[in-house]
Amino acid sequence: MSIFYFIIQQTMYFAIPLLIVAVGGMYSERSGVINIALEGIMVMGAFAGIFFINLIQASQGAALSGNTLLFFAVLIAGLAGGIFSLLHAFAAINMKADQTISGTALNMFAPAFVIFVARMIQKVQQIPFADDFHIDSVPVLSQIPLLGAMFFKNCYITTYIGSLIFALAAFVIQYTRFGLRLRACGEHPGAADSVGVNVYKIRYAGVIISGILAGIGGLVFVIPTSTNFNASVAGYGFLALAVLIFGQWRSRNIFFAAFFFGIMKTLASAYSIIPVIKGLPIPNEVYKMIPYIATLIVLAFSSGNSQAPKAEGIPYDQGSR
Repeated sequence: MSIFYFIIQQTMYFAIPLLIVAVGGMYSERSGVINIALEGIMVMGAFAGIFFINLIQASQGAALSGNTLLFFAVLIAGLAGGIFSLLHAFAAINMKADQTISGTALNMFAPAFVIFVARMIQKVQQIPFADDFHIDSVPVLSQIPLLGAMFFKNCYITTYIGSLIFALAAFVIQYTRFGLRLRACGEHPGAADSVGVNVYKIRYAGVIISGILAGIGGLVFVIPTSTNFNASVAGYGFLALAVLIFGQWRSRNIFFAAFFFGIMKTLASAYSIIPVIKGLPIPNEVYKMIPYIATLIVLAFSSGNSQAPKAEGIPYDQGSR
């Protein structure tokens, strides 16, 4: 049973960042702007959050520590992601640039910028931090039979923050006036404009929200899986895009897709302690390839039936309405 609990907890570590980033991508793409810059935005958000943690932990007598420090780091990561995403929004909406090229450029720029800044400030590429954020058990909730040991022991507060963000984001896009307008701008921007919706502002909002969530997702990925940051999020931004497509740009489907890929990632990283598969004569490299092989297979079978927003990737020109 302890192995089962471990697998569930590891799956949460990997699935929650995918969930946050994929939902962020959904906001951008449901507004009509393709955002493949999620990888780069994750890198920038993780860098800002980890750098803040590093500075506070290095200072003597710091007022912030533990999960209070982590909470503020999450806010800073989201702010950094939102600001960085403005570059993509300006290029795609104002300049009407090719959105794929714009996103690719940001993905290439982010790691190089982070490495440059880290070396300029700290003379090293990697930014270390102390993992003071692990929660052994949540009072009261950890005593719940079965669920307590599964979700409220050996956990991080980022798991609960990520779950709350997903629930809020899913509600907003599905059940609020803003969500309706955002979806309208991604399907029929001309019709939305004709009834007084400012398509440019809505698309800016979609991209910025996407950046905020991707920035938070970058930090949420790094905290449970490492004690240093080296300008990489292990391709999670691209996996989030696969989750978004597999989930058909719908919140509920994205939820299940994220946990599917989370399980695949857990199998790739923790296969050596799973009794069923640890004795199989399979090279280690094959296990590490599992998430990416699963991505290719899933996209091969699902992309043909995917229904992206009709106006996705098409710059809106008010004069051509």
